[in-house]
Amino acid sequence: MIVVSGATGNVGRTLVSALADAGAEVTGFSRSAPDVVPHEARHVRADLADPASLAPVLAGAEAFYLLVSGAGAHLDGRAIIAAARDAGVRRIVLQSSQAAGTRPDAFSHAPLRALEDLVRESGLAWTVLRPGGFATNAYAWAESIRTAGVAYAPYAGVALPIVDPDDIAAVAAAALLDERHAGRTYTLTGPEASTPPERAAAIAEAIGRPVRFVEQTPQEARAQMLAFMPEPVADGTLEILGRPLPQESAVSPDVEAVLGRKPGSFAEWARRHAFAFGG
Repeated sequence: MIVVSGATGNVGRTLVSALADAGAEVTGFSRSAPDVVPHEARHVRADLADPASLAPVLAGAEAFYLLVSGAGAHLDGRAIIAAARDAGVRRIVLQSSQAAGTRPDAFSHAPLRALEDLVRESGLAWTVLRPGGFATNAYAWAESIRTAGVAYAPYAGVALPIVDPDDIAAVAAAALLDERHAGRTYTLTGPEASTPPERAAAIAEAIGRPVRFVEQTPQEARAQMLAFMPEPVADGTLEILGRPLPQESAVSPDVEAVLGRKPGSFAEWARRHAFAFGG
């Protein structure tokens, strides 16, 4: 059996379906009930913040996909890993962040780097996934595009290789199903870097109507981010968006190396999700 945490999220939902389609026995868990569960999978409620709740979920599992919200600073990583080990889990695939590798000492991402270290030192087989920025972050534009045809973002001239969460899920499925990925750390990006105005233009093409891009000040963007993410994560995210390191601007070959195909582009993601923007 494979257990997937965060099973109702952008990656977890697709991952559960992919594993079920591959014939694996899958249990997904989250703090809330999902809208839809693949008929080959089951869903239970559990909370990583309460490691004691994990024992019945992980019992009998061979592999565990560990996906934490935010930077994971609120979690007891040692207790989570101990619960997995005590339940007999042999392999952990951790969804971390690219910034845990590029900015390991940053207050925003140091907790994820510490969790990576715990996973590597766990004595279990492990794989670490380090995705960059998600294409689904564009959902922040959904309401303003639907109602006013406008997209707002800071740092209009900065290009980053945004990754499709479906590609993260596909790499995760490969790592969970094939032990040859043990001991590997994969950086996951899209196939090319794009700027916020270019992504707004891709959405406009997908929905068949104009989208005007308006550049925010960093202060405006920060105030918006603080509505749904902790302050350290917001500040760390803005630092990457505005002043990316060379590694953060570069396209990684890892998605293609694992999947044998190029990662999906932001434009492809926008076409599949045009409905969210009024298309």
